[in-house]
Amino acid sequence: MPYLIHFLAGAVLANGVPHFVAGISGEKFQSPFANPPGKGLSSPLVNVLWGFANLVGGTALLMVYAPQGPRDLIDLASIALGALVMASPSPFISGASEAISPEPDPLDTAPLCHSA
Repeated sequence: MPYLIHFLAGAVLANGVPHFVAGISGEKFQSPFANPPGKGLSSPLVNVLWGFANLVGGTALLMVYAPQGPRDLIDLASIALGALVMASPSPFISGASEAISPEPDPLDTAPLCHSA
């Protein structure tokens, strides 16, 4: 049972990272609260709050169900495996969200030509 809790904690912690980072960077990002759910983009504030909630939730799972911390390599591996499973589809899902955002970013000031 503790391995399942470690796996879930790793997955929840990994899920919090992209939401929190996108939110504090001021970027819109997918979240369960977007319109349409799971496909649209949520505001940076929503993503900061959702990411923070995931980070707190994952930490709480570890603190409540494994207060002594990971005891061995299998504990650490189950946390890492949960994080890896959650993070693996992220690049594909994030790439899909950019396809539904047709308007260009007005703050993007990257030059259109390359210097030699």
